[in-house]
Amino acid sequence: MADDPPLTSWRVQTGQRKHARRLRAGQTDAEQSLWSALRAHRLEGLSFRRQHPIGPFIADFACLPCRLVVELDGGQHYMISGRARDSRREAMLNELGFLVLRFSNLDVLENRDGVLEVIAAVAKERSGR
Repeated sequence: MADDPPLTSWRVQTGQRKHARRLRAGQTDAEQSLWSALRAHRLEGLSFRRQHPIGPFIADFACLPCRLVVELDGGQHYMISGRARDSRREAMLNELGFLVLRFSNLDVLENRDGVLEVIAAVAKERSGR
């Protein structure tokens, strides 16, 4: 996205940074599986970060150049309170210029290649490649 303004530098509070580190250390099986395919530019040469603070949130995975956030949802995200919280979070990330893709943990564990195809296609579209 050549004409986009440079990415905003978000100030991250120390507590939020520590929380992100804890989340990285305690990844779910689905997060570990997806991260093994996203890390080190393994997916189409894209640069992803895991448990990355964006505004007041910590994104499961973020591709900053594409302004793409990938969220993996466990059971708590399908309860009414979880859906409401996710909706607010997604709206705020959209306001910051990010597109949020959501996948269930089960999707990743049972069909990781399909999930990766969707992520790659959306990232390609957003990056103008």
